[in-house]
Amino acid sequence: MTLRTVATRPFPGQRPGTSGLRKKTAEFEQPGYLENFVQSLFDVLPGTAGKTLILGGDGRYLNTSAAQIILRMAAANGFGRVLVGRGGLLSTPAASHLIRRHGALGGILLSASHNPGGPDGDFGIKFNAANGGPAAEALTEAIYRRSGEIAEYRILDVPDIDIGRVGTVRLGAMQVEVIDPVSDYANLMERLFDFERMRALLRRGSFCMRFDAMNAVTGPYARAILEGRLGAPAGTVMNGEPLPDFGGHHPDPNPVHAAELMAIMSSRDAPDFGAASDGDGDRNMIVGRGFPVSPSDSLAILAANAKLVPGHADGLKGIARSMPTSRAADRVAAAMDLPCFETPTGWKYFGSLLDAGRVSLCGEESYGTGASHVREKDGLWAVLFWLDLVAARGEGVEAIVRDHWRRFGRHYYSRHDYEEVEAGQAGRLMADLRGRLGGLAGRRLAGLDVTLADDFAYRDPVDGSSSEGQGLRIVFGETARIVLRLSGTGTAGATIRVYFELYEPDPARHDRPVQEVLAPLIALAEDLAGIRRLTGRTRPSVVT
Repeated sequence: MTLRTVATRPFPGQRPGTSGLRKKTAEFEQPGYLENFVQSLFDVLPGTAGKTLILGGDGRYLNTSAAQIILRMAAANGFGRVLVGRGGLLSTPAASHLIRRHGALGGILLSASHNPGGPDGDFGIKFNAANGGPAAEALTEAIYRRSGEIAEYRILDVPDIDIGRVGTVRLGAMQVEVIDPVSDYANLMERLFDFERMRALLRRGSFCMRFDAMNAVTGPYARAILEGRLGAPAGTVMNGEPLPDFGGHHPDPNPVHAAELMAIMSSRDAPDFGAASDGDGDRNMIVGRGFPVSPSDSLAILAANAKLVPGHADGLKGIARSMPTSRAADRVAAAMDLPCFETPTGWKYFGSLLDAGRVSLCGEESYGTGASHVREKDGLWAVLFWLDLVAARGEGVEAIVRDHWRRFGRHYYSRHDYEEVEAGQAGRLMADLRGRLGGLAGRRLAGLDVTLADDFAYRDPVDGSSSEGQGLRIVFGETARIVLRLSGTGTAGATIRVYFELYEPDPARHDRPVQEVLAPLIALAEDLAGIRRLTGRTRPSVVT
């Protein structure tokens, strides 16, 4: 067993984004590419000797071979113990829980989340810190700086070990524990929700649900919890086998990419409850019979009903949402006399608020919801939260949502994505609009008065850190908003995301088509930003 020090050269562009380093799989397959990034991470961590590391991923192509490399490098860099999910599998929220439970230095997660997988798809790697949450910007910047100067990496020269069976093996002085990736997470869910109440619901012959795992990591989790511990019939979990290419699916739980589930939920014999999760298990979509739930509404509804589930029976400390997420949660927070924080997009911004006990519930419009039990968004947790609400209230999904709208009003909301736009074009579009924001406040546009037009900046109320340039906002008081930002989750070109929100308090006007209601704002955004003129795109790639 030999420790090798391998000479290397920097690869350009290894800057982690909001969710780690994501690139095309072919880039990660370059000799030394993964090794350089991992060594850069280990070099800037505050001491690895004898420490515990959590390791796993979503099962996409390259997951297993990458895990073997990282295990050998962890041993060569002095870690004392690595806990790795059997078969290299570990959902992102489960990894966050394990980091916290075992007092680990952190965890390496192998995933590109909701991006496609396979040899022609995407791969990703990120580090979650000791609190279980995504690494802070100071650490990711240190990794990037180190990646630009790295000259060597360290690795043990040993054969691959068997990570397909639960057990313990040694790599040099380091202990590798292959663990069941599901059991600890499932035990946590039993403490947070009323499993007996949900069992009774699922045993009713009149109640039926479907969960689409999209051939990604939550398949084993959903089968173990929904079909195993809760007693749902076999077949409740569809597409439940994790596959390297996700079965050709784009594992993003929205009405466009979860088309199979949406067809089932819109059929004559539709189940009562539908849900889906993404590649690494941190996102969720909730669907009633022919009735998809907006993620922004979902966050607000969970907040308004939190006391009905055991994990939040004592109430919430506060709510946090990303800036582009609709302001539906703000209205709930105001009614419950709770603080509500508006942060940039990226789960790491919720971490300090959660750690400081300032909030209990967090959410993003991109189908991400989570709470204080981990430091990541958690797809299956959100599904169980909704299922427990349905059981507690004795109402279906649509009835719960409509009751919420009657109480708080409806926030009509939509996101238009323009994917793989040439990066220069996207940058010029944003810069042009940014330069004109100062002249918009006070103007009347599309029959609405502009009360604020700015480039969102955030100052963390806990640690005082600042984040600039987080998205362009055009705000029309409490009535409406338009937001534009560039996404950091793609691997080709740039994705321009445009968000539209219009508040409607009148229940008699809650059944209009979303895109029709938002049409004046959509036309205004085109007029102001010139998307068609500057990019040549005549329509969005995806509308959610």
